[in-house]
Amino acid sequence: MPGLLRGVARTAVISGTATAVSNRVSRRQAGRWAQQDEARASWPTHEQPREQPYAPPPPPAAVPMDAKISQLHELGRLRDQGVLTEEEFEEQKRRILAS
Repeated sequence: MPGLLRGVARTAVISGTATAVSNRVSRRQAGRWAQQDEARASWPTHEQPREQPYAPPPPPAAVPMDAKISQLHELGRLRDQGVLTEEEFEEQKRRILAS
């Protein structure tokens, strides 16, 4: 029985020590957070860090005019050959000029 009591006593001491250390760390951390909150509250409003607004991605690069002209020439050639109808030609032309 003395071995069992010694083991129980040792476990109780270790558990008590761990609890005391954990509580002390928690109090110290809470104190640091409180100091940080006080420091933030004392900042002038114009110096408080703000979240960066969302910036939309930049628009896609415009197609150079030379490329648009060559695409329009190709469309005209396809229309003249009968590959594209007049409606298809107009639709593609609007798409190219809008880009």
